[in-house]
Amino acid sequence: MKFVLVTGLSGAGRSTALRKLEDLGYFCVDNLMPALIPAFAKSCMDAEEPLKRIAATVDSRLGDWFSQIYGAIDELKNMPGVDLNILFMDAADDILVRRFKSTRRPHPVSHSGEITESIHSERRQLQQIKDMASRVIDTSYCSIMKLSSIITSYYSEDTDSDDTLISVISFGYKRGIPLDADMVFDTRFLPNPFYVDELRPLSGQSAEVRKYVFSQEGANEFIEKLVDMVCFTLPMFFDQDKKHLIIGIGCTGGMHRSVAVAERLAAELKKRHKNVYLEHRDMKLEKNTSTEA
Repeated sequence: MKFVLVTGLSGAGRSTALRKLEDLGYFCVDNLMPALIPAFAKSCMDAEEPLKRIAATVDSRLGDWFSQIYGAIDELKNMPGVDLNILFMDAADDILVRRFKSTRRPHPVSHSGEITESIHSERRQLQQIKDMASRVIDTSYCSIMKLSSIITSYYSEDTDSDDTLISVISFGYKRGIPLDADMVFDTRFLPNPFYVDELRPLSGQSAEVRKYVFSQEGANEFIEKLVDMVCFTLPMFFDQDKKHLIIGIGCTGGMHRSVAVAERLAAELKKRHKNVYLEHRDMKLEKNTSTEA
């Protein structure tokens, strides 16, 4: 029996993950008391028609009872017939703050009402179980559709090598590398369109910027080698149960070079694989600033 234990930070997508697991045929329970989890798993296996896939969330809403989860995990790991997988949902602090402010809901571990302090407190509380996690999903820049695809690629019994999910994310180094990136490639070896007056206000999605970027020496060869590397390593990632490959393409601000290269890379990969997602993490943020892109 496969048992997925869903946990993670409040606002990071635990409920969405659990709903998707339910869609995939898992018997799901929300925020089960840790002391009851081993008995719950045993009951599911001993039923007249044993359940093959179950999932449960545990999180900081349990308060002091949450510490009992580690004993429950040990019991599950030693229980014959149980294949335990711990899924940890994460997101950047500033994203979580925005989500709580938009919903106007109090943070579940809030004591002072200060959201940032509550997030930091919860992050410290959950660090041990995050370190134990089988998989960590960072939902900072993740749409519901993309998260659904990620959960499907990890936990559906119907996926094969053709269903491997590839995410191509452009970003700016000045805002940091995507935390969950498996591969990161730097496009700062290319001349920067920011220093061309007529290109500065445009993004890498524009024909003018794309033409400028790919007219530079080595740009097209870089794409060819990049596609070859991804296609070469993808089956090996899948063999290691890595069903979601995240490729980061970076430049200084994430508006020109990285966007153009990410667009081209995603287009080339889509010719070979059906599940390719493209995101521009910092492009809109950079358009609102006057700093170097």
